[in-house]
Amino acid sequence: MARLKQLEPKKETIGGLDFYIRPFPAMIAANLTGDLASLLTPVLAALMPLVGNDSNKDEGNGEDGGLLNMDVNDAAASISKSMEGFSGKKVESMMKKLLITYENVIVELPVEDEDGVKTGEYEQEILDMDIVNEIFCGDVQDMFILAFYVIRLNFNGFFKRLAGPSGKAGEAIAKKMRTIL
Repeated sequence: MARLKQLEPKKETIGGLDFYIRPFPAMIAANLTGDLASLLTPVLAALMPLVGNDSNKDEGNGEDGGLLNMDVNDAAASISKSMEGFSGKKVESMMKKLLITYENVIVELPVEDEDGVKTGEYEQEILDMDIVNEIFCGDVQDMFILAFYVIRLNFNGFFKRLAGPSGKAGEAIAKKMRTIL
C-alpha cells in the first residue's frame, strides 16, 4: 500500500481555530461503533427534523442535502438538546475517545511571547485534556461540532450502509437514515 489513510488529516475550522482530524485505525473505529451507536440513536432522531428544512436544501436540485450537509450550528443545537437525558459520564467518555484518547485531532494554536502577546505564528498541538478545557471552556457547543466532524470522517460509510430492521416501518426508517447520512 502506497497510501496511508490514517495519516491524511481533514482540516476543519471551528471558533476561529484550525483542527486537523486524522481517521481512526480500523480496529479502533470498530471498537467505538457500539458506544457510538448507543449515543447516536437519540441524536439522529433529534436531527431528523432538520433534514429537509429550507436551510438544508441542495441548491442545485432542490433535494434534501442530507445529514452531513446540514448547517453545523443547527446540528450542534439539536445534538445538545438530544443529550439532555444522557449520563454525563457516558457523554464525557465518548468525547474523550473521539477527541483525545487516540491522539487523532491536532489544533493550530497562536504562539504568544513572554508577555502574552500573539506573535502571528501558530504551533500545532495534539488535543489533550488541558487544551480541550482551554479551547472549549464557555464554548462547549464547539466541542460537539468538532466531535461531529470526527464522527463524519470516521463513520460516514458505516452508517450509510447500515441495514434497517425488518418490516415496512423498519425499511422506512432505514431508508430515511440512509438518506440523511
